Amino acid sequence: MSKKLIIFQNKELFNILDEINENFEFKLESCDKEKDLKILDSENLTDYLVISKKKILNLNNQIIIDKFPVNIKELNQILNVNFLKSKFTEQSKISLGNYNLDLNSRILKQDSKELELTEKECSILVFLRQSKQPVKINVLQEKVWGYNSELETHTVETHIYRLRKKISDKFSDNEIIISDKKGYFLNEKKK
Repeated sequence: MSKKLIIFQNKELFNILDEINENFEFKLESCDKEKDLKILDSENLTDYLVISKKKILNLNNQIIIDKFPVNIKELNQILNVNFLKSKFTEQSKISLGNYNLDLNSRILKQDSKELELTEKECSILVFLRQSKQPVKINVLQEKVWGYNSELETHTVETHIYRLRKKISDKFSDNEIIISDKKGYFLNEKKK
């Protein structure tokens, strides 16, 4: 049970949910200090939800419940939907060495810098990341472009050139996509 439901500053709701806890698929916790909640986001934990009576600034994955009494069936549905959303969001994030790629927003991040990518650029990065060895142009043509006999190799080379340039301009990194005689590969070594 890795999912957590944290009830913030609401002992009554915590006690009610604690009594029926066996019906839930998450660990139930209570919290009274806002600084303890900030740790969740600073550690990039995503499999949690916080229920509070008011919005907590700079905290992801929170549900505001300010009207009582609460219908437990409705609450359970809200929790399930929100846990599914956070799971979907987490599955769309891919680590690429020093970078994080969010497939939903198509944004490549490094620290506080962000770079918006095209769908094709994301596909190139994901395919190169999944490959255990360098990838030849014809394999990229087939797997990323769906291979078209009229597609010239220049299309692949041009896309990779432009992607490298975008990354270099934004992050000053000329070595994320490496090429040699064997093909293209992703350099995931952290600097």
